Amino acid sequence: MTTTPPPSPATGETAFMHELRRLKAWSGLSFRELARRASAAGDALPSSTASTMLGRNRLPRHEVLVAFVRACGLDEEQVRAWADARAGIAAGTPEPAPASAPAPAPEAVPVRRTRAWRRRVLAGAAALGVILAGGAALTLGSDSVETYETTVVR
Repeated sequence: MTTTPPPSPATGETAFMHELRRLKAWSGLSFRELARRASAAGDALPSSTASTMLGRNRLPRHEVLVAFVRACGLDEEQVRAWADARAGIAAGTPEPAPASAPAPAPEAVPVRRTRAWRRRVLAGAAALGVILAGGAALTLGSDSVETYETTVVR
């Protein structure tokens, strides 16, 4: 492994989250492996929480950040540095970026369509089809019932 990436002097939530994504990539761990490591350290970090956290550009809660950074394999001093950087951004006083280096551009995070999303769309389309078919059957069925009743009564 290369040197542990420290939290860069992020100037906002987006840049900070970019650095957290870099940290996860550096760790080489899957979200499930991170969840197991966090649990072994006595922290709570469900894999879905870690995944959702990295898919957004909002600061995570302090507890989630600490569990995530610790699960990535950082020591307590490094964990404190990440927590301090988060606290500074949350308070609106991020560390100034060095004059020689421009602020890092955030990476584009691909939007993933999940199976659950596809199921919801298909279920909605199926429900709409059933409603339309039911309405057509009622419309057609009412004419034939009236005709039948008219014929029998006369």
